[in-house]
Amino acid sequence: MSSGADLFVVCKQCGSEVSPYITECPYCGNRLRRRAPKLPRPGDPAERPPREHGLGSLLRRGSRPSRSGRTRPAARPADIYSDRWAATRPYATIALVAISCACWIATRAEPELLLKMIVLISLHGEWWKLFTAQFGYLPGGGGGVYAFVAILTTGLFGWLVERRHGPLVVLALFLGAGAAGVLVSDAVYTLPFVAGANAGALALLACWAAPDLRALRAGHHYEGDLLGAGAFGALLLAIPFARPEASWLAGVVGATIGLLVGLGLQRPARAEI
Repeated sequence: MSSGADLFVVCKQCGSEVSPYITECPYCGNRLRRRAPKLPRPGDPAERPPREHGLGSLLRRGSRPSRSGRTRPAARPADIYSDRWAATRPYATIALVAISCACWIATRAEPELLLKMIVLISLHGEWWKLFTAQFGYLPGGGGGVYAFVAILTTGLFGWLVERRHGPLVVLALFLGAGAAGVLVSDAVYTLPFVAGANAGALALLACWAAPDLRALRAGHHYEGDLLGAGAFGALLLAIPFARPEASWLAGVVGATIGLLVGLGLQRPARAEI
């Protein structure tokens, strides 16, 4: 309800009550203000609160009523995730990195163990190599560089994905993409040669980058460092030219699976907006 001060103003010279929408007092001619205030109009866009777009608006929205009349939290964009996993340690990523390092040490101490882990010539019914091939790296200077880049990428982007979606997604994506890469390479090549986490690392990288790639395409705000992620991805895709066991086909398969999974995990969040 409007107060009396909203209905009139008092002239300081003659003390008369006059309209707040005039510039001079009609009784004494005293100048009240330099210009008359703008009259509000129903539905005037200038009077409506500005509509915000992008990440900041969704962060500032509190809660909104649903059709049933109950208040529910405002929907958030796909690149904003629950803090449920952000506050916990990335146990799945730590486990993957620890296993990779342990296998590196074990295969240096016992080289014959490497032949039981990687895919050389064919699977020959040894199905466990679908998963162990990602933890085996050949010796040599180039093999050490490949292992360092793949394990570093797995640790970095596995941690980022785990903060968003939890440990089960990281394990399923890493092992599933690696197994799919081995299967595709075994089906395409007559003599497949697959070793290392090229496919799994690229899958985690692509899964993390998927929301930012969609935001970039739509012209929206994104927070991730796509240039840094692209540098890691380009390096992993270039390693096969120097190390044949780092199958580029397995890497492409892993990146494709990671991108699809990342977009799929983003879809439920977008549907609530």
